[in-house]
Amino acid sequence: MKFLIFASVIKTKLFMMSYQKINNISGWIIFLIASAVYIFTLEPVASFWDCAEFIASAYKLQVPHPAGAPFFLLVGRMFSMFASSDVESVGFAVNLVSALSSGFTILFMFWSINLLSHKIMKVKVGEANTAQTIKIIAAGAIGSLAFTFSDSFWWSAVEAEVYAMSSFLIALVFWAMLKWDLIEDESAENRWLILIAYIIGISIGVHLLNIVALPALGLIYYFKKYKNVTFKGIFFALLISSAILIVIWQFIILGVPNLIGKFEIFFINSIGLPFGSGALIFGLLIIGGLTYGIYYAVKNEKITLHTFLLAFTFILIGYSSYFIVLIRSNYNPPIDQNNPENVMTLLSYLNRDQYGSRPLIHGQYFDAEVVSQDKGEAVYSKGEEEYEVTDYKITTQHDPKRTTIFPRMYSGAPGHPEEYRRWTGLRQNEKPNFADNIKFLFRYQLGHMYFRYLMWNFAGRESDIEGAGWKTMFQDTSEMPEIMKENKARNNFYMLPFILGLIGIFFQYRKDVKGFSVVGLFFFLTGIALILYLNSPATEPRERDYIYAGSYYAFAMWIGFGVLAVASLIERALKKPKVAGVVAGVICLIVPGIMASEGWDDHDRSDRYFSVDAARNYLASCEPNAILFTGGDNDTFPLWFVQEVEGFRTDVRVIVLSYFNTDWYINQMRQNAYDSKPLPLTLSEEQVAQGGKNDYLPYMGNTGISGAIPIDRYLSLIRNNNKSLEVPTSVGSYNMLPSKELSLKVDTEHVKSLGIVPEDKKDMLVDRMVWNVKGNGLEKKDLMILDIMNENNWERPIYFNTTSLNGIKMDLRKYVIQEGLTYRLLPIERNDVQSEFVNTEVMYENLMNDFHFTNTADPDVYYNENYRNFFLNHRSVYTALAKSLVAEGDEKRALEVIDFIIKKVPNEVVPYDMTALDYVQVYLATGNEERANEIINILWEQNYEQFQYLVNNELMYMGRERQISFAILSQIVQIMRQYGMNEQAVEYQDQLRVLYERM
Repeated sequence: MKFLIFASVIKTKLFMMSYQKINNISGWIIFLIASAVYIFTLEPVASFWDCAEFIASAYKLQVPHPAGAPFFLLVGRMFSMFASSDVESVGFAVNLVSALSSGFTILFMFWSINLLSHKIMKVKVGEANTAQTIKIIAAGAIGSLAFTFSDSFWWSAVEAEVYAMSSFLIALVFWAMLKWDLIEDESAENRWLILIAYIIGISIGVHLLNIVALPALGLIYYFKKYKNVTFKGIFFALLISSAILIVIWQFIILGVPNLIGKFEIFFINSIGLPFGSGALIFGLLIIGGLTYGIYYAVKNEKITLHTFLLAFTFILIGYSSYFIVLIRSNYNPPIDQNNPENVMTLLSYLNRDQYGSRPLIHGQYFDAEVVSQDKGEAVYSKGEEEYEVTDYKITTQHDPKRTTIFPRMYSGAPGHPEEYRRWTGLRQNEKPNFADNIKFLFRYQLGHMYFRYLMWNFAGRESDIEGAGWKTMFQDTSEMPEIMKENKARNNFYMLPFILGLIGIFFQYRKDVKGFSVVGLFFFLTGIALILYLNSPATEPRERDYIYAGSYYAFAMWIGFGVLAVASLIERALKKPKVAGVVAGVICLIVPGIMASEGWDDHDRSDRYFSVDAARNYLASCEPNAILFTGGDNDTFPLWFVQEVEGFRTDVRVIVLSYFNTDWYINQMRQNAYDSKPLPLTLSEEQVAQGGKNDYLPYMGNTGISGAIPIDRYLSLIRNNNKSLEVPTSVGSYNMLPSKELSLKVDTEHVKSLGIVPEDKKDMLVDRMVWNVKGNGLEKKDLMILDIMNENNWERPIYFNTTSLNGIKMDLRKYVIQEGLTYRLLPIERNDVQSEFVNTEVMYENLMNDFHFTNTADPDVYYNENYRNFFLNHRSVYTALAKSLVAEGDEKRALEVIDFIIKKVPNEVVPYDMTALDYVQVYLATGNEERANEIINILWEQNYEQFQYLVNNELMYMGRERQISFAILSQIVQIMRQYGMNEQAVEYQDQLRVLYERM
């Protein structure tokens, strides 16, 4: 009885509280829930992709890849200072920026849903009765919690990427515009508009996509200022707000640096003033002009002009975070991408010139032939006394008969034409037409690259394998193998969030057309419109769902409005408004509940350290003072993290192969970097300059040259600008490669004195290395590798990882030996490049004593496909070592190696892959048939079930997995026969034949 009285008192006090207080308290509770979820599931170190680069850049305020995100870095630097005494927690501290940014996103989303819910319910803010308040709070809570646990947003919330902070700023601007809508006082209105402008300015320093939502905010402005809404009025409102977007993009983000550049060129090149004078004069003119304009507007009571000029000023103030890029680049930090230390290079940095451009309105089909390449806009670089033209942008003209409006299938890059044909059903050599163009738009760009992601977030996801589809409500999984069912990213929401969102769409449209048009336009602009603008090619290096978080944000708001619809239906049945709101909230709580339950295991990164461990292992595979070539982002950025943040193996010079094609990066390699000395480069800055003769060196056969060209002689010709190599073109000239065979003379006595050749490989030492060029020429990066090889004289160890060894245009495989995760270049030649070639003593020491495997045996830790691929790399080096030890007769250590990696990365954590076949062979070769059979049974069961299921079910994205399963099954049969297990081999062969015939 006492409890009931107490509950009644609490209930009465709650109802007596003002709506504003309930709204504020509820919002902060939702914020705490969301923030707690993200902090509990936060990755403690740097994740793969850009996160490691951002953390390293934030920690020391360096310059990451374009367009830089300087404001994000400043905030990250501030957070990293709390971990200054413990560098191992820096990753967690910077990741925390995303977690808290995401929590605030949810907070402002909650308040935004509530503001729009008032319009749906036709009640003024602050005048809602108790029943209406319950419904509004329930709608805000369910909608914001649904977004809290949505797949893409949760993913970005627990790592140091810009998308979480970007989402927060978008949510803040959207909420601020809704708050502005409530204000009656014009001066207060204008203050809010200026605040919004400032937030937009800040957002430019986080991510450039934030301004996309501006037209939706323009509708809010129009609906408030013009009570008589017309189609014409809406059209002009959208036109004006779109124009504001273009002004911010073209005339502020890109236009201001461009104008500064023109001022610089004029005042330095034409008038002869010192560098920086043009920028200074431009800055003074802008400040003076804005100051006078604001003064004039105040004096003449031009309120609109005054507000506009102040808003423009505050956008520039927010945008000024980019000064940090110029300032830090001038200090030449180790991470200094594009070296944007002056106005000209900063403009290229902001333009993201290194990524090229994509046709939007008019362009070529992928099979269009290039008919001409002409000089375009001049590219200026800072010279000794003035800015000099060092290059020209190339304008490429394609066959006009093979161009189209609205081109979608435009890329002729390697692999892209095949993918275009696969998605559209085009046969080989069949020419695409406009119908194919539109088919690709709907099937791939909209279907695969957007709606699939939308359904991942609100219906469910099949797995974490790249290309995975979304889950339907009642998909039959009775025949699905356990290995696929157990994929932690396999989430089934039974489409409940999606259905509730659809209900919310129709409910808002019926009750509040204006609010629906605002949310709908926001949904369109941050989703479908972005798809049309980005014009994705047929393949991407990874899933891109995180780009469209703004669109998922809008859909989650509709989930909140769906709660109002459910409450309305219940109220009709029960005739009790308060009870209806409570019941609707409880029922709809199932939606975020199931999203949280299904998504927790694959979003919980709290005990995952392997991305950084893998980086340490790469560096631990290198001898002191080494030069290590890497390939892609995941090969490189974690290495930067452990060097820049943790100070681990700073003696190793990491060289990103793709960057080695650029002059700015080559010139950075001429500098000291911590304990790493400059690279031994002899080609001058002029000879590696962008747009020069050595960007690409095509093979042009010379009948007068037979055999291999000594690289010292070839490099000497290039250093001396020898005319015999020069080939003129319409856009300049370039050097060519007269032979596809190169050689390097080796001072064998010097090599022996260094002691770098393994004892058991000394008979393989050669006095001349000869290798072939792959493809039709050399890129600048290959030329620089030749320069290093020629000048290094084997003093510094040179290593490649798998990606970079495959990425160079030279076949050096017969001259590399494995010492861990890396391959060392040595003047020892082998004939069989297919088998393992291992320095067993060095590799054993590295793998067994210096490699890190933090927490990798914990079955509760989730490793997605990216991580599993890195585990595959690690497993393969252990098996390579073990097989080499078996070949040397060292069976004891071979078994130690296999047992070690199985213990560190067990099947229960990362299912056995192709490398497990090598486990089997090592066990069989050393007489451990029982252990071999255990692994064979596991491999056969996992892969037979998967292959059988994939044969019976057409899952296009699982084609690679089907091939791998079949290869593993076939290899098992071969291994059994090889080791005399004929009876079991026949049984397995029969099972496999039955499946193969059904393919």
